[in-house]
Amino acid sequence: MTTGSTALNDKQVKTVSLTIDGVKIEAPKGTTVLEAAIKAGIYIPTLCYDEDLKPYGACRLCIVQIEKMRGLPTSCTTEATEGMVVHTESPEVNQSRRITMELIMANHDGDCLTCAKNQNCELQKVARYLGIDEEHFKRLRKRTRTVAIDDSNPAYVRDLNKCILCGRCWRACHEVTGIDAIDVAYRGDMATVAGFGDKPILLSRCETCGECVSRCPTGALTYKDSRMATREVKTTCPYCAVGCQVYLGIRGGEVVSARGDKEGPSNDGHLCVKGRFGVTGFIHSKDRLTTPLIKKNGKFEPTTWDEALDLVASKLKKYKAEEVGVVSSARSTNEANYLMQKFGRAVLKTNNVDHCARL
Repeated sequence: MTTGSTALNDKQVKTVSLTIDGVKIEAPKGTTVLEAAIKAGIYIPTLCYDEDLKPYGACRLCIVQIEKMRGLPTSCTTEATEGMVVHTESPEVNQSRRITMELIMANHDGDCLTCAKNQNCELQKVARYLGIDEEHFKRLRKRTRTVAIDDSNPAYVRDLNKCILCGRCWRACHEVTGIDAIDVAYRGDMATVAGFGDKPILLSRCETCGECVSRCPTGALTYKDSRMATREVKTTCPYCAVGCQVYLGIRGGEVVSARGDKEGPSNDGHLCVKGRFGVTGFIHSKDRLTTPLIKKNGKFEPTTWDEALDLVASKLKKYKAEEVGVVSSARSTNEANYLMQKFGRAVLKTNNVDHCARL
């Protein structure tokens, strides 16, 4: 009897039971209403929420109605509690969301057809969900201030005319990378995301990791090479031995994009500048060797792997162990580098083992 009571108490401490739109949900204690809804497959529109970042409540689109609670709280900052009853589709909620969305879009560059995020834009998705069209916000007074497009960074473009100040970019720069290259500057209608001194992004502390670009819900931050992939292949980033898991976007037999795998145990979906922007460059480089070469008559000529390996094996036999060195690659995995040093020490009997990483 005591054991059953203890188990029940443990369950009560660790989970809470709430109802969202008539659906009863069990959620871990400390979970927000939005996270509980997402887990249950219930859609609540939001533009500032990111599962890797702390709750922010900036966009005000994820508001819900909670029985016995005043006002319309944001679901991304409201913790789910035992017995809570949540309504996500009440007339008051939808009216507030539509007004908020109209104000966001009134100050947003609406040239969607030529935007790199077209059909992959979260702003479009929310507008479609709320039934917002051009007639809804044509009557509103639009901002006339135009901000110059910043294309100083070699990897991505910043068009702050499309920025909705959701905060995802600078929060990722602060919470994920710890670089703090950008933040919110100025106030009111002049508020904008900027680096130190509001100078071009190339002159900031930005390390071009692309974490901000990958999280931007609109076309404010887009990759310069933004071709849409037709399929993706999961693999390991070849730039170092950390083993970051990535999805490479393929189009017409060519790698056109790279994104982190959120299930990757070593990177949790994050990538550095080399993993996100460097892979496509060297894979299709004209200088990359795609076949072994053997020097014949003073010139390197293509050959087969069997002939190349036989030649190397025959030449290694002529040297003493201390005369041989093994050089491994920083673009190989930990496992491949381990095998290379094992080959040097156990097979060639040499401790002359080095690598190419000179970062």
